Amino acid sequence: MTDTQLAQQIDAILLDMDGTILNSIKAAEQVWGAWAARHGIDVASFLPTIHGVQTVETIRRAAIPGLDPEQEAAAITQAEINAVDGIEEIAGAAAFLAALPRSRWAIVTSAPRALALRRIEAAGLPEPALLISAEDVARGKPEPDCFLLAAEQLGTTADRCLVLEDSPAGIAAACKAGAHVLVVTATHHSPMDCNHPSILDYNDLKLAPLPEGAVTFSCIGKTGSAWALG
Repeated sequence: MTDTQLAQQIDAILLDMDGTILNSIKAAEQVWGAWAARHGIDVASFLPTIHGVQTVETIRRAAIPGLDPEQEAAAITQAEINAVDGIEEIAGAAAFLAALPRSRWAIVTSAPRALALRRIEAAGLPEPALLISAEDVARGKPEPDCFLLAAEQLGTTADRCLVLEDSPAGIAAACKAGAHVLVVTATHHSPMDCNHPSILDYNDLKLAPLPEGAVTFSCIGKTGSAWALG
């Protein structure tokens, strides 16, 4: 049986940003590391906790007396907007996005909109027709709100979407939304224990066009991990 015959039919693709379509770890950890050091937080243990969640939530969890989380988050966001050196696409991401129908995919990120657009530009990736950012939902990942909203705005439901994610918080949000999940591991330092198909980067996907602008894609070497979009 061919990958096309095995493919799960989906209406849309929802992609996380940091760690999924681009690598901003160097820039983000430079800003957050300096912030943690200023506040007497152990940098090595703190940095792994910043990924996949909204900035303001990271600050609230730190529970530093006397800090206004909203004001602090705004300052950190501006510092991250200014720090784009080293940001680059996850291998093959630009070509993958270019092959998709523009109205059938969205970027769904915990980053504020201004920061997301800055990083997308810095990585040389196409600006999405739909971007769901931190300002668009009251509850960030690991809650499902962002993926539910993205699916709705694309005219479908989350169970008809494939979510590409890299972080535990993002994967949890996608699962709560009822979406299919594909994990991108390019920025992982150790294997992640999960029950979802995974790819290292977008070179691990095989794409094939279908009639009327649709596309099918599958994980190379992984039978049954295939989807048909459009």
